[in-house]
Amino acid sequence: MKYEMKRTTIFAEQETWVELRKIARRDGRSVADLIREAVRRLIALRQRPGSVPSLLGVGRSGRRDVASKHEELLWKTGRSRKRR
Repeated sequence: MKYEMKRTTIFAEQETWVELRKIARRDGRSVADLIREAVRRLIALRQRPGSVPSLLGVGRSGRRDVASKHEELLWKTGRSRKRR
């Protein structure tokens, strides 16, 4: 399904921009993608009681092989953490 995107400009404090870029780099995502996610979450939080929340794209990782490689991906994540 394809959605029409609208362009906008936002103003952010320098510290906010720096942190946003760090998160984007760490997660392998664009700043624009993070902002779209944040806006979707804000809209979901502000929806009126009784309305149906939009969950479209909430769990989207950008990978197409998660279903077939879920165990491998889970164990890979577990091995990367240091044992205590």
